[in-house]
Amino acid sequence: MRITSANAFESSLSNLQKRQQALTQAQEQLTSGKRVLKPSDDPAAMAQAERALARITRSEAQMRALDASRNSMEMAEGALGQAGELMQQARELLVSAGNGSYTDSERRTIAQSIRGLRDDLLAVANRSDGSGRYLFGGQGTDGPPLLDSAGGVSYSGTSGQLQAAAGEASPLSIDGRAAWLRAPDPSSPGSTLSLFDAMDRVVTDLLTPGRSATDVALTVSEGLGDFDAAADNLAAWRARSGEALRRIDGIGERLSQTRLDAQTDRSEAEDLDMLQAISDFQNQQSGYDAALKTYSIVQQMSLLQYLK
Repeated sequence: MRITSANAFESSLSNLQKRQQALTQAQEQLTSGKRVLKPSDDPAAMAQAERALARITRSEAQMRALDASRNSMEMAEGALGQAGELMQQARELLVSAGNGSYTDSERRTIAQSIRGLRDDLLAVANRSDGSGRYLFGGQGTDGPPLLDSAGGVSYSGTSGQLQAAAGEASPLSIDGRAAWLRAPDPSSPGSTLSLFDAMDRVVTDLLTPGRSATDVALTVSEGLGDFDAAADNLAAWRARSGEALRRIDGIGERLSQTRLDAQTDRSEAEDLDMLQAISDFQNQQSGYDAALKTYSIVQQMSLLQYLK
């Protein structure tokens, strides 16, 4: 087989170009820290990396939703704790109203204090989470969920709870109707009572002048039963909020592990082994240098060069 000088030159030049491309690719990998820069580098690895990236993105979105749920439940738990303290203050005032030596004026002062606590409780019940949602808005409401009117406090929201898109059940709100207006009625098993109606009845009775000690004692006794039932109901919902926070922490741990696993999969698919890559780059660089020297020698072996 006859090999011409031109053929040798072309073959050498082609090999030089291939080595130069390989060297350039190795340099790009080293500077980026990635073994796979485009699908053609390794289609299977690129597909694995894309799937891992999708899992990372999904878990991060779920973590953001979970953070919103955690924030709402922490605020709701705090609000219910504050409501319990206000109910304890109202109970103490009501107990003091049963003092037989108190005059109508003194009971009026107590009634006004209980009314003030009642208004404070209504403000707590209509508290926002700071992002446009109401803590006790149930499944959603355009305005404050508990409305105060001449007929008493009513619920304008939709019963139930909003859920965050965190992959697992994680509430964004509490059912305000159940928490504030549906406490078990101690005087009528199977029925419910409104915390605000109970306080309104007590205030109305204490503001009525000329009542006998027996009537006042009955008001105090029934009122204490209602207050305790309402307070117990709030405490039960506070316990549910605490349980929701515990569950949210568990979901957060699982999502963090999912994200970590996905990051590991992505790294294994596309990241570069730096030590191996540096060694390979040095070998390719040495090979390229040798190829350049060889080409320069081959160039000088042509017939024309010899004739000179």
